[in-house]
Amino acid sequence: MTSIDLSSVDTVLATARSVRRRLDFDRPVPREVILECIDLATQAPTGLGEENWRFLVVTDARKKQALADLYGEVLDELALARGVAIKATQRALVERLHEIPAMILVCTVAQQPGTEIPRQVAYYGSVLPAAWSLMLALRARGLGATWTTLLSSRQEAVAGVLGIPPQVVNTVMLPVGYTKGATLRRADRLAARKVTFWDAWAREAD
Repeated sequence: MTSIDLSSVDTVLATARSVRRRLDFDRPVPREVILECIDLATQAPTGLGEENWRFLVVTDARKKQALADLYGEVLDELALARGVAIKATQRALVERLHEIPAMILVCTVAQQPGTEIPRQVAYYGSVLPAAWSLMLALRARGLGATWTTLLSSRQEAVAGVLGIPPQVVNTVMLPVGYTKGATLRRADRLAARKVTFWDAWAREAD
């Protein structure tokens, strides 16, 4: 059995932060590196037992601009609807999103589920683990990314930009670039004992 360097694994898991500002917008991300990360992402578990994930990598300047425009529109609409100001880090990302070296859309070709919770869980649970594995693989290679879902509310518009067929659903878009002076560390989160119950709801672990 191959031993696992738990320290390295734990570091990647504990420091996979959203990187929106300290990115190198001028340094291309090699295609081979992206494919290597996707190869790892497709090792993720899938609840449907099928490999329905697809990864669409966007590096074309005009297409990135079109997607960035859509992203900004959705963010503005969301902020207005919720009556909240857009965070400075989010605004910084939007302003330079079109300059990001690569955008990776994680899609699924599975038939869309109904409204029932079990179907929804099985459907998205069969693609999102791959998206998260992809973000971790990128992190381990010095690449920053941000988990974004705003473009999922513009299925037809995004499909029009990228030629995505009707039966395909885009779920997560990861803007990807090498980090530049970013210090990624553990976040201040509640301890496991504060968010974990044992055998019954609200029964905390001793």
